Amino acid sequence: MATQPFSHASRLLLTVVGSVLGTFLLAAPAQGQVAQSSALFLRIEPDSRSAGMGNAGVALADNANAMFWNPSGLAFQENTQVGLTHANWLPEFDANLFYEYLVGTYHVDGVGTFGGNVRFLNLGETEVRNGDNVVLNVINSYQLAVGTSYGRKISERLGVGTSVRFIYSKLASPPGEGGGDGKAYTFSTDLSALYRSAPFSLGGADATFSAGVNIANLGGTLDFNEQSRAKDPIPANFRIGPALTIDFDEYNSLTLATDFNKSLVSVDEEITSDGDTVRVGNSGFQALFDSWGSARGRVVEGNTRSLSLVEQFTVGTGLEYWYSDLFALRTGYYYEHPDNGDRQFLTFGAGLRYNIVGVDISYLYTSENESPLANTLRFSLLFNFQ
Repeated sequence: MATQPFSHASRLLLTVVGSVLGTFLLAAPAQGQVAQSSALFLRIEPDSRSAGMGNAGVALADNANAMFWNPSGLAFQENTQVGLTHANWLPEFDANLFYEYLVGTYHVDGVGTFGGNVRFLNLGETEVRNGDNVVLNVINSYQLAVGTSYGRKISERLGVGTSVRFIYSKLASPPGEGGGDGKAYTFSTDLSALYRSAPFSLGGADATFSAGVNIANLGGTLDFNEQSRAKDPIPANFRIGPALTIDFDEYNSLTLATDFNKSLVSVDEEITSDGDTVRVGNSGFQALFDSWGSARGRVVEGNTRSLSLVEQFTVGTGLEYWYSDLFALRTGYYYEHPDNGDRQFLTFGAGLRYNIVGVDISYLYTSENESPLANTLRFSLLFNFQ
């Protein structure tokens, strides 16, 4: 007999999420909020599956890539997996930028599931020249993150998880005193939860419902110049969303997933003794509370428009169709308010599973051909060992 999708565990999760949201919404907004951060490669979606579904994955999180979308998804996994993703990043710039992601998981009976991942974004070469236009040096710029994750069930239907990562950024720095060496590092952590229902009947078909929440990249700031008070926050992010999977029969299934995202970064402007304006970023637990409320939006002709809380959210929603757990087709849509970045695009994807090997591909389409995200392709491999 099918059970109802909302059990005591689900009510507990919704209560926790509601309490967290209530705390955020009642917190007083910070002065000079802006959605400005460094190490934005931490926000790049690493796997082609969710990237083909409009960047929706917080309530799916059912493979090794859960470490990005929702580490608590590891709590429901008992297989050993290894995955790899490659993408030529911002191909419209033709700047030889590329993104690599390596991930792996391992389950320990009675303890939980552990995972590790490495993210690398190559930012190309920068020539350093003197006043006579003579090349003095060629600097390779890149950003790197190495992390570990852990997920464990606290009931049959509810899992929790966390991640800890080391972040290193090496950027080209202008010559001269006081400019720093272009290198900085920090640490961050994630806090997450995931609920999955028991199967229930929906229109004569079997269905399952899931809901997830992930607060990602809580941590310090990147200090590229120790002599300056300016601090660059990392892109802390709040992600929440549901997913519904319908199994029409033993061969055909359809999943609908939606993610809502909110940047948890605030930047305070301080006036120094010599009159300069310095921006000091908050991306840790302070920004967890003071990045809610109205925020600075797009500047047009010297005027700054304030963004409401709703306008600060981005939305990604997608569909995934599976035939016999062998072949998948995906599509999705991603929306960001015009004053908050204006990223709007369609995504398409496909997947293939055979034996222990999974292959996924995604494609990003924008209506504006000049968009730097246009024609972005991702390729992912996933090896699943029983």
